[in-house]
Amino acid sequence: MSYVLGVMLLACVTALACALPGAFVVLRKNSMIVDGIAHAVLPGIIVGFALTKDLNSPILILGAALAGLVVVLGNEWLSDTGLLAGDAPQGLIFPALFAGGIIMVSTDMQHVHLDTNAVLIGDLNLAAFPAMILNGVNIGPEYLYVMLGVLILNAAFIAAFYSKLKLTTFDRQFATVLGMRTRVLNTAFMFLVSMTVVAAFKAVGAILVVSLLVVPAATAKLISNRLDHMLALSAVFSVVGALAGFWIAYALNTGTSAAMAVIYGILFTLVAIVEKGITRWRRGHKAASGPNELVTVRAKR
Repeated sequence: MSYVLGVMLLACVTALACALPGAFVVLRKNSMIVDGIAHAVLPGIIVGFALTKDLNSPILILGAALAGLVVVLGNEWLSDTGLLAGDAPQGLIFPALFAGGIIMVSTDMQHVHLDTNAVLIGDLNLAAFPAMILNGVNIGPEYLYVMLGVLILNAAFIAAFYSKLKLTTFDRQFATVLGMRTRVLNTAFMFLVSMTVVAAFKAVGAILVVSLLVVPAATAKLISNRLDHMLALSAVFSVVGALAGFWIAYALNTGTSAAMAVIYGILFTLVAIVEKGITRWRRGHKAASGPNELVTVRAKR
């Protein structure tokens, strides 16, 4: 497999792995919590790397994902106490954790050599090294298969708990009345999101991963409110944005993850403009046809 093809496939798989849970994140209005997780996993990544010396280690991913859960559980606990309202708990928790991670990177904690810029925005080109060799054949970047495993895990979790996730997403109170353990399911789902953020940080960074999780799903929501349609459209938009972003970055010799984020923003803007235009046309068409239809009915009588 060529290096260019490997990077392109890594971009698509990473985007897909983020887009699937992203549909539920958008519908649950948890986008800012994901932003908090993306910031909070940084110290977990640093400590995990200090212990494992391997950015691809499953231990690092699981440990850092647990650090991301601190934001979710801490946010719920502070909200339940009534001490803080709205998104104030997030503003209290994740900046402190993120700042701690930045200090760790900047002070070269225990000789952990991680570039701050790469941590924040990622680098798909570097993530594509090294290649995996099987029987003397280059079958693509090693990290491609890490993200492929995350994608399969996300798809399997959503498929296994689809009906419960759907019910808790649209009517959590009704799900609780039915005896469903909504808090447990929500914690498990947010842990999955946290693990996805950790796995994707090497490719797209702790900041831009939010765009991969939120923007394709938000774009899909402009077109349809049906969950199955949203999942399909999110996957389509994520792949289209990944491919377009990759080739634009390749042509302009710029950051691939940044180009992907820009393309996702452009796609959202275009879909929003088209959808708004269609809505206005439908309203105008109904307003224009309404009186004529009334006259026709009266004439028949």
